[in-house]
Amino acid sequence: MRLRQGVPEDLSAVLETFDSTVAWLAAHGRSGQWGDQPWSRDPARIALVEELVSEELWVAEIGDDAAGFLSFTERAPEYVPPVAEREIYIRLLLVSRAYTGRNVGGTLLALARRQARERGVKLLRVDCWAGGDGALVRYYERQGFTPVERVPSGAKEVQVFRQRV
Repeated sequence: MRLRQGVPEDLSAVLETFDSTVAWLAAHGRSGQWGDQPWSRDPARIALVEELVSEELWVAEIGDDAAGFLSFTERAPEYVPPVAEREIYIRLLLVSRAYTGRNVGGTLLALARRQARERGVKLLRVDCWAGGDGALVRYYERQGFTPVERVPSGAKEVQVFRQRV
């Protein structure tokens, strides 16, 4: 697996990965997370992905394929209560369904930890959909994150996590 910094041209690959992930989630009765329609056809979601790509984007590649994406910033989204210290806030962790189970997400999270340390930042935060069967919440707990609070984000509730690095 190779990690590289993302470029604006990665937008289409991120949207394609969202589309295939949304289709998979919908086919498995999990449309509560990101809906059941392709993100590449929704102007608001395209704008969100453009914003994520314009932040610090990293791409995990396996062979010639984009296997996963990580986007982070030093500011939390508006719906998340602020903290009184510098932080790295993970805005996107997205793994292609073709590469699940190959530690792509774990590798990208390790990169976020390294980036935080290199910048002298001691707090890493992330949020995820709090609904469904809780599998996503458990994933972040297995990755060493501590659940802090649940907050509304639009019509959904998200779980906010923190991790000291």
